[in-house]
Amino acid sequence: MSQRWNDWLGKPLRTHDMVSQPAVNRFAALLDVPQPIGADAPHGFHWCLCLPDANMADIDSDGHPVRGAFLPPIALPRRMWVASDVSFHTPLQIGAQIERVSTVMSVAEKDGSAGSLAFVEVDHVTSAGGTVAIRERQTIVYREAVGSVQATANTGGAQPDLSNWTWHRHMVPNEVLLFRYSALTFNSHRIHYDLPYATAVEGYPGLVVQGPLTASLLLDLCVRELGSDVLTSFAFRARTPAFAGPEMHLVGRRDGGEISLAAIGHDGRTIISASATIRS
Repeated sequence: MSQRWNDWLGKPLRTHDMVSQPAVNRFAALLDVPQPIGADAPHGFHWCLCLPDANMADIDSDGHPVRGAFLPPIALPRRMWVASDVSFHTPLQIGAQIERVSTVMSVAEKDGSAGSLAFVEVDHVTSAGGTVAIRERQTIVYREAVGSVQATANTGGAQPDLSNWTWHRHMVPNEVLLFRYSALTFNSHRIHYDLPYATAVEGYPGLVVQGPLTASLLLDLCVRELGSDVLTSFAFRARTPAFAGPEMHLVGRRDGGEISLAAIGHDGRTIISASATIRS
């Protein structure tokens, strides 16, 4: 790890929020599930808390806050949230006062087949009413602006083989879903709602589905199959981008206390792979 990033390592950033009933209701509406009044916030709602609040003057051309304050000023222009490892300790209750302590833990620079890369790992500890509720290590990757990202060709209606999976939910992530999730998370990265920017500037074939949105849908799949507040951990890794429009298969299977999950595209490619453990 280059010593030039030392000034950004190990310094905690504290942010505060509250678990409000209206915000939880909107998250539940996004997932297409009823939200009983007073029920604990669903898994995945923590990504809607302690949101970035940079002034418009501090927003970069890609829609993200300008780097150099909390996150290091890495010069590589393209940014993507590619992984998270989450542990759930206590539920987030309606009305709970939230404190999140975020810390940049590492910066690793590498050369890959697509050019230079930089991986930034950030730890987040979310406490509710003074008690640790969620711990998360998030991995962000920065890359060069080289070439374009190709969508896999449609397979002419052929369906992927899902025979190894016991849980299955079919859905189509459309532009409205992406926009609503960006609004819920105050995420202004333009690849999720600005089609001309996503295609002409960042080289994608369409609007990019947010990784944590797909992860939240996989968490919701667990809730639909097992009930609420049953998970102790959840980890996801992004494998390839998903785009608004093509269908997506949310799949899972249980082996004792372990759960395997995936989001699979219409052509069989794995968009996100994930795993979870069940509370004993």
